[in-house]
Amino acid sequence: MAKVELKKPIVEEISAQIADAESIILVNYSGLTVEQDTQLRKELREAGVHYKVYKNTMMNFAFQGTPCEELCKDLEGTNALAVSKDDATAPARIIAKFAKTAPKLEMVSGIVEGNYYDKNGVDALAAIPSREELLGKLLGSIQSPITNLARVLNQIAESKGGEAAEA
Repeated sequence: MAKVELKKPIVEEISAQIADAESIILVNYSGLTVEQDTQLRKELREAGVHYKVYKNTMMNFAFQGTPCEELCKDLEGTNALAVSKDDATAPARIIAKFAKTAPKLEMVSGIVEGNYYDKNGVDALAAIPSREELLGKLLGSIQSPITNLARVLNQIAESKGGEAAEA
């Protein structure tokens, strides 16, 4: 069997992963211990993020002709792909959080919702809260004025009720 035939399934696997992904983060994992790598994989898996190490040449072939083509220039060193099909900021957020305990782990670049981000851009994306957190904050902002209005109306009613009883 020719080498090209052996590599084709790997390229197809990468292409399938990135096809309808919300975000694709290229990660340099060089210097991680096995224990750290296992912990990182566990956290990413729990968040629904696919994380796998591929050869740079395989990723290069898979990225050609896709929105991920800009990542090809960053394919140097030991790289892995973190791909999320649901939450656009999950891979960057989890990897950035994990990098605080494992400083050798670094995000190289990424494609989020079709847009290329360099290292600084991916770091900025990591600071964005998850969709659930943002919805919670929005709900809190919506509820706050209503709660305050109810409290004020209740105080007015109590004060009027108190005066009426005394008169």
